[in-house]
Amino acid sequence: MNNNTLWSLRLGFSGKQAKTIAQMGLSNFLEKSFNASYDKKAPSLLDKSPTSIKELRTRRQEIKKSDPDAVKEMLKVEFQVSQEMKAWWIQKMMADDFPLREKMTCFWHNHFVCTYQKVKVNHWIYQHNQILREHAFGNFKTLTKKIVQSNAMVRYLDNVDNRRDKINENLSRELLELFTLGIGHYTEDDIKNGAKGLAGLTIGENQAEYRRLLENNDSITYFGKTGNFKADAMIDIIFEQKAVPYLITRKLLQWFIYDTPSEALVTYYGDYFRKVDFELKPLLTKIFTEEFSKETAGSKIKDPLVYILQVMHELNVEQLNPRLVAFYLKQQGMDLFNQPNVKGWNGGKEWLSSQMYLQRNNAADLLCNGRNISRRAQMTDNDMMETTSNQLLNVSLNWTKSGTNKSIIAELQDRLLFQSNDDLQKDWEALLKYDFNPKAEGADNAVLRLFNNMIKTPEFQII
Repeated sequence: MNNNTLWSLRLGFSGKQAKTIAQMGLSNFLEKSFNASYDKKAPSLLDKSPTSIKELRTRRQEIKKSDPDAVKEMLKVEFQVSQEMKAWWIQKMMADDFPLREKMTCFWHNHFVCTYQKVKVNHWIYQHNQILREHAFGNFKTLTKKIVQSNAMVRYLDNVDNRRDKINENLSRELLELFTLGIGHYTEDDIKNGAKGLAGLTIGENQAEYRRLLENNDSITYFGKTGNFKADAMIDIIFEQKAVPYLITRKLLQWFIYDTPSEALVTYYGDYFRKVDFELKPLLTKIFTEEFSKETAGSKIKDPLVYILQVMHELNVEQLNPRLVAFYLKQQGMDLFNQPNVKGWNGGKEWLSSQMYLQRNNAADLLCNGRNISRRAQMTDNDMMETTSNQLLNVSLNWTKSGTNKSIIAELQDRLLFQSNDDLQKDWEALLKYDFNPKAEGADNAVLRLFNNMIKTPEFQII
């Protein structure tokens, strides 16, 4: 079992960083990851979409005045931009030499859920995503304040409809239930009064802003404190509550290492998180360095993103359109920018239903045969995706072209991170027989068949 490969998968999306971790050590790798630069400029794909309030109002007027076909075309363009944004993000995940920031961005993306389907403004979705990226290793309280006052979040959780004469509790409830404390650590009065404090926080030019005519300026009692509290002050009060650190430490352990972390670990790291005043960099460093030394392999089912990017990396696939990867993720229930609900992807066993397992095996067959992971080459109104599924891919598996069938099997097992039992070993040796000649014509294809068989086993689905 190659521990560096295991942690390359956990801190990124494939085994790409295994050698780097081995060469520089985990601590140096983490420091490089924390300090790695990232693109702060909006991608050109957003040039097609309105960005300012003025442009959005102009677009709405155009929609009101246009005939149905023109409206459909405008909405189609916006939907296509949302699909391009998925591909843009996947490309970043695949290309980064130090992908931990993108891995954390994806973690926060599933914690502070905002979907394009509900928000419908690509620029706001991008802003939300960029806030997560910028503060991925920063302070949890600061990040919470930024997200609650983002245009995407006030639209997604209906705070645009929350005003002093008509209170909407959605954002107030999820701020407590899903973002910070968890069920059982607040009262219904806290939700109601919190909603009053958030009343009037609505769409602004670059972030959400309070509107004087819509906000509530009455005193509220929030977690035992009374005053005229607004978003920032409310979040400060929330972070004084005892339960705050444990929701996040549980979710971080689930995202990176354990589908079912022990309560002892959740509490241990949560206590430390409070001690460092909710700073994420020291918390992540502590979790990763301490868990790295333990035998933790096999404690988590791979999410679809890690599964497909690991297979692509092993096969050295470079020309696969990231739009097809996005489409595959959607089929697997991990649709970027479009989680099924505000709770996000549940993960764990839900990543490995019988249907998803079959889809993974189909993708393995297609890639190992040099074909795209979608068999369809068409554009539909729902997916708006031009595919090139008939295009052949160049795939090549790196392996040591010497030794015996058993040494080659052992090499692949080490890279693919599972130990075989006697039955599996017999299966592998039936595929790659004792007299296998690594120099013979067709040797590459024989090892590729073995690899394909290995990645379709239940054992490969876990890390």
